[in-house]
Amino acid sequence: METKIFQPTEIAAAAAAIQAGQLVAFPTETVYGLGADATNEAAVKQVYVAKGRPSDNPLIVHVTGEETVKKYAQPLSDKAEALIKAFWPGPLTLIFKLQPGALSKAVTGGLDTAAFRNPANQVTLDLIKAAGVPLVGPSANTSGKPSPTLAKHVYHDLNGKIAGILDDGPTKVGVESTVLDMSTDIPTILRPGGVTEEQLAAVIGPVQSNHHKVGKGEIPKAPGMKYKHYAPNAQVTIVDNEADWPAALAWAAQQTGTIGVMALDHTLAGETLPNNTEAFSLGADMASASHRLFAGLRHFDLESPVTGILAQGFAAEGLGAAYMNRLNKSAGQQHFEK
Repeated sequence: METKIFQPTEIAAAAAAIQAGQLVAFPTETVYGLGADATNEAAVKQVYVAKGRPSDNPLIVHVTGEETVKKYAQPLSDKAEALIKAFWPGPLTLIFKLQPGALSKAVTGGLDTAAFRNPANQVTLDLIKAAGVPLVGPSANTSGKPSPTLAKHVYHDLNGKIAGILDDGPTKVGVESTVLDMSTDIPTILRPGGVTEEQLAAVIGPVQSNHHKVGKGEIPKAPGMKYKHYAPNAQVTIVDNEADWPAALAWAAQQTGTIGVMALDHTLAGETLPNNTEAFSLGADMASASHRLFAGLRHFDLESPVTGILAQGFAAEGLGAAYMNRLNKSAGQQHFEK
C-alpha cells in the first residue's frame, strides 16, 4: 500500500478514508498525529500496529470542542470549563473520568479515564468535522522515534502502513501538548508541553507536577510516561551548561565519526566547531529551541546521519520543562560530564 499525501483541498477524501476505518495522519500545532475513528475499535487497534506501540499506552482523543467531550466524559468541573475556555483550541490535553463504556479500552488502555484535546489547526478541525467522529491521534511516527513535525517525517516512518497523510506544512509548537489530569483531587501535569505550569495555575490555582515513575505492570494515564520515546538512531548527549561546550566539542573532535551539534545561535557563534561536526541551529531562544528540537533529531536521522549528537540543555522551567522532558528521554538521561 502506497501512502497517499492529501493536500488541504482534499479533506473530503481524507475524511472518507477515516470513515472507512483507515488511518490518516493529520497536522496539529504541536506535531503530526496518527488519526483513526475513536469510535471504531478495529481502526483504533490498527494505530498500535502501524506505530509498533504498546497496547497499554492510552491515546489522546482529538475533538472540535467541549460538546464532543461531554458525550463521553462525566460532568465537567468549573476548573475544567475554565481551562477549556482559556486554552482550547491549543496545546493542552485534559484527562477526564468517562461515562461507563463510553469509549473502547483500545482508546483508554483499559482505564476509566480518557485524554481529550482540541487542536489549534484549522485543517485538522475541518477533517474531524468532515469525518463526523472524534479522532485518536498519537504522534504519527514509529513508536520510540522522534515525533514528526513535517509530513515527510510521517512518510519516512509509516509509508505503506497507513492510508494517507494530510499535509499542512511544518508544525508551529514542535513539542507535544501539555497533559493535565483532571480526574485527581489536585490537577496534575503528567506531561509538560506547550502550556506551562504557570499558565495553568494562573487560571485554576495550584497544580502539581507528577514525577511518578510508571511501574512495569502499571498502565500509564498519558502518553510518554512509561516507554522509551523520541530517540534518534545516534546517541544524544545533553550539554547542560554554556561553560561545558569547549570540553564537549573537544570530546567530539576525538571521535572517528561525524557528531551533530544542536544549540542556540549564540552558542554556535561563540564556539569553534571541529571539522567532524555538523551544526543544527535551535534558533535564538527557548521557544525556537522547543519548536526545532524534533526537527533537529530527525535531521540527523534522515538528512545527515551522524554517530552521536550533542544537544544544548536548559533549565527545566516554563517551556524549558517540556523541552527537557523530551530531550532527557531522547538521550536516555545521558548528560555530558567533563
